[in-house]
Amino acid sequence: MTSQPTLIVIQHIDREGPDLIGDCAKELGMKIQTIRPDRWESLPDPISTENTIAVLLGGPMSVQDRHSAPFAWLQKELEWLTQWHEQKYPVLGICLGAQLLAVAAGGTVHSLQLGMPSHPIKEVGFGAIHWLTEPISEPLLKGMNPSEMVLHWHGDRIRLPATATLMGSSLQCQEQVFRIDEHALGLQCHLEVRMTNLERWILEDHNYILSALGADGPNRLRQDSERFGDVLERQGRLFISNALSYLSASTKKI
Repeated sequence: MTSQPTLIVIQHIDREGPDLIGDCAKELGMKIQTIRPDRWESLPDPISTENTIAVLLGGPMSVQDRHSAPFAWLQKELEWLTQWHEQKYPVLGICLGAQLLAVAAGGTVHSLQLGMPSHPIKEVGFGAIHWLTEPISEPLLKGMNPSEMVLHWHGDRIRLPATATLMGSSLQCQEQVFRIDEHALGLQCHLEVRMTNLERWILEDHNYILSALGADGPNRLRQDSERFGDVLERQGRLFISNALSYLSASTKKI
C-alpha cells in the first residue's frame, strides 16, 4: 500500500501560514513540514525527493523583488522551484507561490493594470471567481459552484506559460486559477485563509489595504468576512482537498 505523500509547506511571512491546507492535509493523513526560505532554511533536494508535494504560500513581496539584495533568498527559491518543476514533482502555489510557479515554468509577472490608458490597481477583498469549465466535468472542481467567493490580495498579474491551462478568472484579473501539465496548480487568489487569522492580515497590512480600498477598507474586510467567511472556508476546504488528492496521484517515485 502506497503511503500518503509528505507536504512541504514553503512559508514566506509569519501571518500567511498553511491554515486550511494544514487542516486538509491532516485529514488526508499527510505529514507536514514547514520551511522558511526567508530565514534561509534549506529546501529539499529538487532532484531526488520522493513522495512529496510542495506548497508555496503567499507574501507581500513580489517575484520582481528577487533582484534586490534583501530578497536574495527569493531568487534561490525560484531556482529551486525551477528544478522541482522540471522534475514534474507536484506543486501547489498560492498568490506569491503561484507567481513563482508561473515564472519557473516560463511565464512572467507584471503589475495588474486596467483601463485605457491603463493604470495600476490592487485587487484586494472578497470577490468572485468563475470557473472556465463545468465543475461537474473537472475532478479538481468536484463539489464546487460555477463561481466561488475568494479572498483577493495582490497587485500583480501572471502571464501564463504556454504549458498552462487557465481554470478560473475574476473580473479584474484573468489569471486566478491555473494548471501546468498534470502536476502543478496555481491560485492567485486565496482559498486557504482561516477567517480567525484574517484580523492579523488586516492589522499588519493596513497601509496596503488603504492604498487599495481607501479609509473604510479594513472595516469592509471585517464586515465581508462575517458575511462570506463561512462559505469561503467550506468551499476552500473542498477545493484544497480536491487539489491535494489530485497532486497525490502525480507524486513521482525515484
